[in-house]
Amino acid sequence: MDAIANIPTVAHVIQQAVAPVFLLSGVAGILAVLTNRLGRTVDRFRLLSELDGAQAEQHHPELQILTRRARWNQWSIILCTSCALLVCLSIVVMFVGVELAIDLSDAVSLLFVASMLALIVGLLCFLREIILATGILALLKRP
Repeated sequence: MDAIANIPTVAHVIQQAVAPVFLLSGVAGILAVLTNRLGRTVDRFRLLSELDGAQAEQHHPELQILTRRARWNQWSIILCTSCALLVCLSIVVMFVGVELAIDLSDAVSLLFVASMLALIVGLLCFLREIILATGILALLKRP
């Protein structure tokens, strides 16, 4: 009979977990964009690194920028993935707290705030990578 009495409690926790699950969907979309951009950066780097002689020297500044872009993109991916993992962990802690009848609301709040901070810094890294990517256009315009 206790299991039936707990159904409303579990249902309430599931309702509380729905918003973080939507957040996970958004972060997954961001990660898809980031990995695509990283792949394109790596492909361009490989193409330019295969050049010889004067062509290689001509593209050396672009190779340096591509390296910086890849590094910023990597940090963005690391931070956004950390965000997703922290959101998942906050959902797990929420359910564990209900199942064990322990108040873990402080832990859930802390994990959620940490996930938001990771997302914010990850998006700032992404913004920096975008600035580098658009800044390279001026470099490519030079004769």
